[in-house]
Amino acid sequence: MLKLPPEKLRVVTPDVGGAFGTKLFCYREYALAAYAARHLKRPVRWIADRSEHFLGDAQGRDNVTVAKLALDAEGKFLALDVDLVADMGAYLSMYAPFIPYIGAGMAPGVYDIPACHVRVRGVFTNSVPVDAYRGAGRPEAAYVIERLVDAAARELGIAADELRRRNFIAPRAMPYRTATDKVYDSGDFAAHLARAQEIADWNGFEKRLTHAKARGMLRGIGVASYIESCGNNGPDPATIRLDKDGSITALMGSQSSGQGHATAYAQIIAEHLAVPPERVRVVQGDTDVIAEGTGTGGSSSIPCGGASLAGASRKLGVQLKRLAAEALEASVGDLEFFDGGLRVSGTDRAISLAELARHPKATAESLQATDAFSPEAATFPNGTHLAEVEIDPETGAVQIVNYVVVDDVGVTLNPLLLAGQVHGGTAQGIGQALLEQAVYDPASGQLVTASLLDYALPRAQNIPAIRFETRNVPCRNNPLGVKGAGEAGAIGSCPAVMNAVVDALWRAYRIRHIDMPATPERVWAAIQEERRSHRL
Repeated sequence: MLKLPPEKLRVVTPDVGGAFGTKLFCYREYALAAYAARHLKRPVRWIADRSEHFLGDAQGRDNVTVAKLALDAEGKFLALDVDLVADMGAYLSMYAPFIPYIGAGMAPGVYDIPACHVRVRGVFTNSVPVDAYRGAGRPEAAYVIERLVDAAARELGIAADELRRRNFIAPRAMPYRTATDKVYDSGDFAAHLARAQEIADWNGFEKRLTHAKARGMLRGIGVASYIESCGNNGPDPATIRLDKDGSITALMGSQSSGQGHATAYAQIIAEHLAVPPERVRVVQGDTDVIAEGTGTGGSSSIPCGGASLAGASRKLGVQLKRLAAEALEASVGDLEFFDGGLRVSGTDRAISLAELARHPKATAESLQATDAFSPEAATFPNGTHLAEVEIDPETGAVQIVNYVVVDDVGVTLNPLLLAGQVHGGTAQGIGQALLEQAVYDPASGQLVTASLLDYALPRAQNIPAIRFETRNVPCRNNPLGVKGAGEAGAIGSCPAVMNAVVDALWRAYRIRHIDMPATPERVWAAIQEERRSHRL
């Protein structure tokens, strides 16, 4: 757009904060600001306020889906049919048509379904462009199949958890090719469902239901066992170098927006080179020093960037051992890394990394290594979300009283970062299930939720304490054994919460379905309609 050769353009992206997709796209203002700066010969800054964001930036998740599930007499799944209409907005954004296509591939979920047909259609409407948002098609797919399984269980009079267990893909079937041509490499779906039920005291629900009824409240419990495809947006090259002061600099093609990349990457380097994490400097988001990279998206930073970093660390480790062997007059095989240096195993003969970096034989090539892991297949994180809710039938207000997540992320690299990702994604899913909706006036097409006074984000009072743990099965497609975890929380949460809400409404009023968001008004209206129909 600027008619510039790429080498004349420098892009610097600092830690800009999370957006879960919204900031990923190539908005027109980026080029316009650069054009204005060149024309005016002075810096130009573009700042969008909140209402401009609502009116102009890409948003996510607007599908109308009809799904059908065929079962045999024993409750085994035979076939799945999905007809999906996806809103593209008024015009196409970058990945817009690709998002429902991604979801279509994950339509069978964690179940052994021999035949599957998915029809995807995009439609233009008066809304802002609809594009990738945390999970990008996979939350939509998980929602459809998990709500459908609950509906089938209710129709057949089979417990929802039992119907799932009858149809889970078994660990012995791995690798398993789905009817939509996805190859799951690993997973034990029945195990994390059982563990979630154990943590949540599933068997004690009837007692809690009785107590809720005594207080005039409705109570429901719901699960969602999900799987997603991610972690393959590579290669994401990593270059690490030993600096003269003995510290390590890592140049990464990924881009942090609040995920804690610097902490995770420093941990990987520390494990390979025994460098204290505080001696690791991570550089991202500068095209002058990093030639290529995929930024952040698709839960790929650790599966791709982390794997590249581990490979570069191993290469640099070999090079440093060769250099240290000459300095210490020892065999390479006798050397080991220790706190900030190398030593001859079993002795006190050692050299620090700072001394090694200043060694006469040290060259820029020997103090630097690069690796780029190119994934041949995606990773498939999976897990079970379990929600228990209470509903006030007089107001329609929904309160989540118990929430459990048991995830399989292959290998846990950093438990605190992982928990933060899961908690954040789960909060977003709860918001979508109970509160969030972009509303347009049906007559004029005007957006009426163009500020946070009108658009209902979840607040602390809406998010319960989340009990989270992992039940990992290492990934066979990744050298670190990890499965992408950044979007997992947003995928299992919507169907779990909505299954719990419908469970409560079904037990009390035989209400079979309610659409997201299950706002107090919408829940109250459904209850009133059912009461009126019974009075008639």
